[in-house]
Amino acid sequence: MSTPVTLENIRRAPKVLLHDHLDGGLRPQTVIELARECGYRDLPTHDADDLGTWFADAADSGSLVRYLETFGHTVGVLQTRDAIVRVAAEAAEDLAADGVVYAEVKYAPELFTERGLGLDEIVTAVQEGFRLGEKRAAAAGYRIRVGTLLCAMRQNDRGREIAELVVRHRDTGVVGFDIAGPEDGFPPTRMLDAFQYLRDNNVHFTIHAGEAFGPASIWEAVQRCGAERLGHGARIIEDITFAEDGTAELGRLAAYVRDRRIPLELCPASNLQTGIAKTVADHPFGPLAKLGFRVTVNTDNRLMSHCMPSTETATLAETFGYDWTDLERFTVDAMEAAFVDYDQRRQIIDDVIRPAYAKLKAD
Repeated sequence: MSTPVTLENIRRAPKVLLHDHLDGGLRPQTVIELARECGYRDLPTHDADDLGTWFADAADSGSLVRYLETFGHTVGVLQTRDAIVRVAAEAAEDLAADGVVYAEVKYAPELFTERGLGLDEIVTAVQEGFRLGEKRAAAAGYRIRVGTLLCAMRQNDRGREIAELVVRHRDTGVVGFDIAGPEDGFPPTRMLDAFQYLRDNNVHFTIHAGEAFGPASIWEAVQRCGAERLGHGARIIEDITFAEDGTAELGRLAAYVRDRRIPLELCPASNLQTGIAKTVADHPFGPLAKLGFRVTVNTDNRLMSHCMPSTETATLAETFGYDWTDLERFTVDAMEAAFVDYDQRRQIIDDVIRPAYAKLKAD
């Protein structure tokens, strides 16, 4: 008999996170304290429990206006160096306590410049925070390595500038590049010069695609821009035809994504909020995993979606009947898709992930 696949045991199992936004994962109490320190006066409440509920309710409302309002508050309190260091450190601590052994946390530096911070100052502050959080986690008995992805906002014209920022900080823990923001109306091909610059400099990048827009966005991200991973990518399911008997016929794009083993950074709780599926049982994760796509389990925005890697994993396990072998597969696939160097990936897989899951399956 193996160890039961419960939330408590999943929390102790090593996990890998590839898609988590820094400004979407603040602790409610931290938002309140930072607002007080910087004079931000627009919070809906100053009670931590009530604020956490407000964020979740606003994100669940189905209203894009209310959903975006949540980020107005978190970004609003992330405009000073000390605030950025604190939030990054707490993110590393919170993820480590949830059993995450490797995480790639992303943010858009251009959003944190309202009070005069320069882009390089912002990146340095985030990196300081992550290293501090790693040390605090280690002191508490947890092991985590955090890599950083810098995002350019699709609706702005700063892709090349942010790509150059990645290259300048690539030796301090910035492991890659992403683009975020409104997908519909702002195709990734608007930033072709940035992606070419990244390739010229041997830099890894993922692209948000297949969340708010369908397969056409995924096609552009993969075939025109050269994305190594797909941020979300859930709507690749729209290029698959399912017969009444359950058999599936993959379209040419879906087949290419699967055959090339392009990782999908799936975020079930967030995807339900944005309308990709009505329930977890309807989420594309189940059929995509069954068809052999390289699926990974992610949180997107922990505060807004009221989730952690362990809760996302536990919900999927309960919904689709996954066992430790399945969860090990998703974890190893995520680690192999990480943008950190090969030696570190192998070390985490061979020395941390494999032994832990072997024990879970054997006990």
